[in-house]
Amino acid sequence: MANLLDQLKAVTVAVADTGDINAIKEFTPRDATTNPSLITMAAQMPEYQEIVDNTLKGAIDTLGDSASEADVVTLAFDRLAVSFGLKILEIIPGRVSTEVDARLSFDTEATIAKGREIIEQYKAAGISKDRILIKIASTWEGIQAAAVLEKEGISCNLTLLFGMHQAIACAENNITLISPFVGRILDWYKKDTGRDSYEASEDPGVISVTEVYNYYKKFDYKTEVMGASFRNLGEITELAGCDLLTISPALLSDLQATEGDLPRKLDPEKAKAMNIQKISMDKATFEKMHADNQMATDKLAEGIDGFEKALVSLEELLASRLSKITVGA
Repeated sequence: MANLLDQLKAVTVAVADTGDINAIKEFTPRDATTNPSLITMAAQMPEYQEIVDNTLKGAIDTLGDSASEADVVTLAFDRLAVSFGLKILEIIPGRVSTEVDARLSFDTEATIAKGREIIEQYKAAGISKDRILIKIASTWEGIQAAAVLEKEGISCNLTLLFGMHQAIACAENNITLISPFVGRILDWYKKDTGRDSYEASEDPGVISVTEVYNYYKKFDYKTEVMGASFRNLGEITELAGCDLLTISPALLSDLQATEGDLPRKLDPEKAKAMNIQKISMDKATFEKMHADNQMATDKLAEGIDGFEKALVSLEELLASRLSKITVGA
């Protein structure tokens, strides 16, 4: 009998949710995703100090020896996610998601500019834009920025997605990919209800992603659904058949080590037969639906705040590494 990971790969694109290059080598996913927390974590691992140090040295070379520490750290910070992305792209055959600074989540123009800048960094390293997904928070402003980038041929991955209003806005703007956060939705409901656990089929995160998937397939939207942020195997197996699932190395390992039947749960043909009402999305509708969805309101704000804190930690880490490099020199 085949393991669950092999069976999952037959109906869903498995994506590695990590900045750990060794884990990506182990599980051979098609694509990989990163975020500020994962990059910060990877940057602290001894085996990746060379990537961090080389990025800092590259910033010094660009700015000159007379550049201030703050300027060097800022440039290295802008380049580090791309540095990890380039290493990841040496391993995987598909795409890597690289995230725009979460502190720009409510600034459409700044997000557009940062997305273009990331693509230019990859282009300078010889990587075509079809292998990159620009990762942007699913605020109204972020979705509008992504819409502009998509029209320029830059593919986007809209993250921190918790509600149908976010999903519909992305689909109507022809976004390439969305990443609804299964586990974080579950976290909110467990805290809100006081329940310790949910059966996988009743998991609020699973239900949310299933509804989004069925809506997309019912109305033939091109936007792909990539479930993310998993807490257990049940959440993953209940979403077998989803376009993509981005999974942590620990859960990829559990899937690989577990044998059993894995039936397909999500199916585009079944979705087309469903009675689903179509919703037209504009800013006012988006804002009302967001305000009415306390879970989405709470988790989007919390997610942006968490990524912002990870970015501050990363800047501090780079400053610390820079002082060691300059002292060593």
